[in-house]
Amino acid sequence: MRALAPRRRSTSCCAHERPRGIACTGDAPRHAQGAGGNIPVTRQSETGTGSERNRSDAARALVGSDGSVDAVALTRALIRCRSITPADDGALDVLEGILKRLGFTCHRLSFSEPGTAAVDNLYARLGDAGPNFCFAGHTDVVPPGDTAAWSVDPFAGAVIDDHVIGRGAADMKGAIGCFIAALADFLKARGSRFDGSISLLITGDEEAEAVNGTRKVLDWLAARGTRIDACLVGEPTSNEAIADMVKIGRRGSLSAWLRVHGTQGHVAYPDLADNPVHHLVRMLDAIIAAPLDDGSAHFPPSTLQITTIDVDNPVGNVIPAEAQAAFNVRFNDRHRGADVEAWLRARFDQAIDRSRGARYELETRISAESFLSPPGPLSELVCTAAERVTGRRPVLGTTGGTSDARFIKDWCPVVELGLLNATAHKVDERVAIADLAALGAIYAGVLDGFFAP
Repeated sequence: MRALAPRRRSTSCCAHERPRGIACTGDAPRHAQGAGGNIPVTRQSETGTGSERNRSDAARALVGSDGSVDAVALTRALIRCRSITPADDGALDVLEGILKRLGFTCHRLSFSEPGTAAVDNLYARLGDAGPNFCFAGHTDVVPPGDTAAWSVDPFAGAVIDDHVIGRGAADMKGAIGCFIAALADFLKARGSRFDGSISLLITGDEEAEAVNGTRKVLDWLAARGTRIDACLVGEPTSNEAIADMVKIGRRGSLSAWLRVHGTQGHVAYPDLADNPVHHLVRMLDAIIAAPLDDGSAHFPPSTLQITTIDVDNPVGNVIPAEAQAAFNVRFNDRHRGADVEAWLRARFDQAIDRSRGARYELETRISAESFLSPPGPLSELVCTAAERVTGRRPVLGTTGGTSDARFIKDWCPVVELGLLNATAHKVDERVAIADLAALGAIYAGVLDGFFAP
């Protein structure tokens, strides 16, 4: 499969490749001031101690004597790591230990930039030749919320009624467990008898701002002249049944904060005031009265959701001076983020009455542009592998939130396939053991197909 040429980017990050034997769990990096700014400095542990020994012990426990890896056991081990962004809590240590036993060369990469926490990432590769097939994912998770609302400890990796329960089970530690189990079986069957390379790009910075994770690992790879030819991302794309949807794109996301300024006054004398709430209501109506579009060939219609309206007025006889609202737009491939912002401002300019001095401020943040990885050999390969396991042909979709595929699509063809998303980020997040087995079988089929003799 022919890859797109990587595009080099300039970044202001500071990168540090963690050498062998570096303590990780509970070891926050120090920072030293130098010519390059804040440079992460890590402490090397004594040989045979610290995280090196922990990785080895974990790998021995999770890799069978025949070289196999149990997806359920690995998923549970990862859930037991409280890897709430930006913490890692040993999750990448677990993966590194296993992958080294499977013959992979592993690189631990820590990135940071001013105003952000340093984040650990892992790039592992087996083989030197092309094509390079990459599995991408993340070990970081969102907070569990009220732990009292959970039926079990969210970081215990409990198994109840044939389900693994815990934060990250669906999004997306379970998928990582499935791929590594499939990978181990592939290597047992094929050994080194396949043309190309297999790699894993695992970040600890996907659930938050995603500034020190996948995109910076990609820049690091480009600087080394390393090419990725195809990528499978393990995000939870399945809706009602395992592998009922394969994602080939994602909508863009624009968040906005609108503040309207009027004139404060007494409610009995509205002619002496200018009510910003009235302006705000008309302005919001102007952007929700009609849809932004009716969709495109591979995308549903763009959506706009108001998330809050705030006045901060505790009394009932005062017209406030300000009113504000926040909203989010998920837009398809018919738009760029800048075009959406221009459309918003045009609607607001028409809706507000400035005759008495009212004005507004609009702040926007575009966290992702929409993208489409057009249907082709990679999506066909993944869909065929899924159909062989489930008996159903997956739908090619672009729904849902953003993912790190938005960074990878500039480097190579990319598709996403993972577990059911119904419980992702929810209390008692869970995955059926049967679904782990099915997804692992699909991933195995993808590897067999990609490296077909």
